[in-house]
Amino acid sequence: MLTWFLLTEGDRRPALFFGTSSDRIGSPAGEQSYFLTASKHHPSRPVSAYVSLNYSEWDSDFNFPFGVEVALGEQFSIRPMYDGQRTHLTLSYQKDRHSFTLLWVWLERVGVAYSTRF
Repeated sequence: MLTWFLLTEGDRRPALFFGTSSDRIGSPAGEQSYFLTASKHHPSRPVSAYVSLNYSEWDSDFNFPFGVEVALGEQFSIRPMYDGQRTHLTLSYQKDRHSFTLLWVWLERVGVAYSTRF
């Protein structure tokens, strides 16, 4: 995954970034996607949203992923999302630099993820 920030988020302006990553969950190994994404945090609510224009090598076509993250207190958040083809739901717990996520992939399968910032 590689991301270039084109614009940082401002009071009235969403963040805008371009990037590439492996294609959607469930795509064959080696398939890549390329995306242009806008995201914005609501200034008075614990909500952030994003929408993307995504080119999928797997489909050889464009799709439009989007999602919303809702903070549930200071350390938990829930994120319903649509990857351009299928729906997923995540529940995350963040502590310091670490994040643990429970995934409900395609609203059919359960998974877990761990990430860290450095």
